[in-house]
Amino acid sequence: MESEDTKKIQEMKTDLNLLLECLKYQMDNPFSQKEALVTIHSICQQNSNAGIYFREIGGLMFVKNLAKSSEHSVVKEAALYTLGAVAEKDVYCQQTLCTSELFEDLIWFLSNDSNTNLKRMSVYVILVLVSNNRTGQTLVRETGCITVLSRLFRTVLSKYELNLSDKNVFQNYQLWSSVCSTLCVCVNNPQNDENQMFCCSLFPHANEWLINCLKPEIIRPICSFIGLTLANNTYVQKYFISVGGLDVLSQVLVQLESDSHKTLSSAKLAVVVTKTVDACIADNPTFGIVLSKYHIVSKLLALLLHESLDSGEKFSIILTLGHCTEDCEENQYDLFKNNGLPLMIQALTESQNEELNRAATFVLHNCKKITEKLSLSLGEYSFDENETEQLKDINVKEKNLEEHWKKAKEILHRIEQLEREGNEEKIRGEKYKDNISSVNINIQNTLKHLHAESIGQGTKAEDKGKSHSRQIQSYKSHGVMSKACASDDQMKTLLKSANPVNACYRESKQNKTLCKANSSCNQNLHEETTFEKKNFVSQSSDHVFKHPTHTVKNRKQQLPVTDPFTLCSDIINKEVISFLATDNCSKMLKYRCSGCIAVGKSLNSRNFSKLLHSCPYQCDRHKVIVEAEDRYKSELRKSLICNKKILLTPHRRQRLSNESTTSGGIKKRRIRKNFTKEEVNYLFNGVKKMGNHWNSILWSFPFQQGRTAVDLAHKYHKLTKRPKCAVP
Repeated sequence: MESEDTKKIQEMKTDLNLLLECLKYQMDNPFSQKEALVTIHSICQQNSNAGIYFREIGGLMFVKNLAKSSEHSVVKEAALYTLGAVAEKDVYCQQTLCTSELFEDLIWFLSNDSNTNLKRMSVYVILVLVSNNRTGQTLVRETGCITVLSRLFRTVLSKYELNLSDKNVFQNYQLWSSVCSTLCVCVNNPQNDENQMFCCSLFPHANEWLINCLKPEIIRPICSFIGLTLANNTYVQKYFISVGGLDVLSQVLVQLESDSHKTLSSAKLAVVVTKTVDACIADNPTFGIVLSKYHIVSKLLALLLHESLDSGEKFSIILTLGHCTEDCEENQYDLFKNNGLPLMIQALTESQNEELNRAATFVLHNCKKITEKLSLSLGEYSFDENETEQLKDINVKEKNLEEHWKKAKEILHRIEQLEREGNEEKIRGEKYKDNISSVNINIQNTLKHLHAESIGQGTKAEDKGKSHSRQIQSYKSHGVMSKACASDDQMKTLLKSANPVNACYRESKQNKTLCKANSSCNQNLHEETTFEKKNFVSQSSDHVFKHPTHTVKNRKQQLPVTDPFTLCSDIINKEVISFLATDNCSKMLKYRCSGCIAVGKSLNSRNFSKLLHSCPYQCDRHKVIVEAEDRYKSELRKSLICNKKILLTPHRRQRLSNESTTSGGIKKRRIRKNFTKEEVNYLFNGVKKMGNHWNSILWSFPFQQGRTAVDLAHKYHKLTKRPKCAVP
């Protein structure tokens, strides 16, 4: 392979040397020179290294001089064509030819009365030298070559009616098209602001062509030239709008969109014009107001529905819609009016092109701004009958909103009044509590006083106790006790007349009546001071259900209390509890949670769970505990494939029954219990599920009584050390 490549390279070098010699010795034969130049062109096109070798042997400079010095136009055309092809193929050749001397020669070819083909070849060489070359863009301006190109742009085509079937007209059109392409390269790729400023003087002439000729052969080159000259240059964009360029493009776009329903070429051409419009308003979204006069948004939406467009062309249309609606409320409203939002959403859902989806999202983001201002800005536009009706509906809704606001203010005023009244009631409640505390202190003082007076009295207390207990019951029935408790003097006289302490020493019936009177009095006092029933229930429950006192082991037995005052208070408390349990709190105890009232029992995790499950009236706290326990057991059954009964705590080891001691206090060894097959299966399943967590395995499976976590660990290690042991 290497020998063949080297052989081909050697043949290429030989051919180029022979052709260069032919050019030198055939100066009198222009046709032979033309054929040699065409052959050199074909060799350089086929082999990328041919142009480099041709430059090294001096052939490039010889052809350049030949194009300048030859008297035959055929040789000049062939030489320029060869120079352009070689420079286009190799960058080093382009840099070698990019000199002011060559540009001056090309200007001379374009300025003289030379034929059209020679001018075309000269424009082609300029195009190659300037393309992707900032040095060439600078030279084309400094040498005045761009001025000559601008003059050709204005003068080559003199008539707006093109007859491309005519040979001369067709050649002139080819020259004009080449000039447009060269001007596009001069102003962009890379972008050159100075050349853009110079070429903007051609905008009026371009506008005249767009107005008078709607043929694709004219619109495409002009739109390309305008779009590249406008790109990323705000000053040139403003100048283009000032000379009416955006209006002309809008008119052309409207005309092409109307023709797009008839011919496919009109739709494609409309997309080209759309790209030019987008280049004009991309950096200045405020210029979109010019497009609103021609309803360009509606035209673009209609063009977007054309079936022949591909994803790239739809992307250009949607991006132009985004720039039109970015800072122009008129265009945003036009988009709403022509159902543009459903089209954008459809483009987002159906298309898989990321650029198209971004453009559609850009349009939707712009339309989001107008939604809040739409109801206020509708009056700025011209409306038809339906729109005026919509405005009336909006005004009616605004009036209704004002009425609702008034009602809301009245409701807020009422709420503030209620809050003030509530604060006043709270203050009164605090005062009542202070009065009640003072009343309770007075009652205790009277009881002590009565106890001191009750020592010298005898059997007359029975009749007095009966009569005064009847008076207390009558006071309870008429509600006198609640009023009497407000004053300390009346309460003292009432209790002195009743003398309940002597009565409680004499007879149990009198104790019951006195306790009923005391309980009714306390109940009335509570009813006056509370505002809600829940507070009353909580207060009564605190008095009735007392927490059990903790028992202390190895404590000396206390002597019975012989103080009559403490005995009297204990008896009264017992009678109050029995009375409330039988009459007032029977329903409360009946529907009380068994977990809350199970006081004084020896509870643990087993019997407490049974107690909660057997209770039909569970409080919220214990209901959550029961549900969590059931849920944990069900998940444990699913994970362990064990449908047997599961306890959340291990069985208590009964060492007293299993381990007996001798008379000397020496402990006996445990009775050996071999592992059954079921226990071995439980062990392996537990290790598979939980790993080496022996306590968890012991709690989760029904092992024999007396098993410990250490037993499970020893058994598992013994089983795994056996060579023939197979895990089930």
